[in-house]
Amino acid sequence: MRRILYAAILLLPVASEARDPTPERRALIEAALREQGYTAWDDIDEERDGRIEVDDARGADGKEYDLELDPRTLRVTKREED
Repeated sequence: MRRILYAAILLLPVASEARDPTPERRALIEAALREQGYTAWDDIDEERDGRIEVDDARGADGKEYDLELDPRTLRVTKREED
């Protein structure tokens, strides 16, 4: 039992890893961000569950936000001030 629990703990980070979008997908995401008024950002990741996360996106108000985008529409679904 202890070995199974240990193996499960080791696999948790692998299951939640994000990946960089393909260059084509990144271009679409960046165009959608610009269309929504964001002028710069740091990192874009596609999560295994489909969510898109954008770190340190600078809004039209000059503030930085961490964003989540809908994977189909590329619209911002969640925005937290950084």
